[in-house]
Amino acid sequence: MDIRVQEAAFDAGAELNAFSTGHDAAGAIVSFSGIVRDREGGLSHMEIEHYPGMTEKALTAIAAEASARWSLADVLVIHRHGSLRVGDQIMMVATAARHRGDAFAAAEYLMDYLKSRAPFWKKEVTADGAEWVAQRDEDEAALGKW
Repeated sequence: MDIRVQEAAFDAGAELNAFSTGHDAAGAIVSFSGIVRDREGGLSHMEIEHYPGMTEKALTAIAAEASARWSLADVLVIHRHGSLRVGDQIMMVATAARHRGDAFAAAEYLMDYLKSRAPFWKKEVTADGAEWVAQRDEDEAALGKW
């Protein structure tokens, strides 16, 4: 299990290649990358804050839960913090499992958790000012299905 919270950009292709190495018993590897998208009114950048230590502990706990629930061979979670521009990668999740159903379900579960419950605070900055991103009902509903 590899859980990273970092300010630095990462290369999703290189990360996926490294993650894929050595999983001979895994029949499936699923990955997802989240990217900063523009918003109506034009996004200048997004600022992501977190509490070091607490965030890593929370992400490690949810990755361990997913690993047990879906019999995963391995999990990768990378989440960035700091100032990110439109098109920058925010996060990446990768799961390895014997069967694709487990790999897909676990990856989706982890993504839903990261979107709704992970201890990150996001502020969108536009030409008109800055606004904290509020939790969305649909994100919470997505996590509720698990």
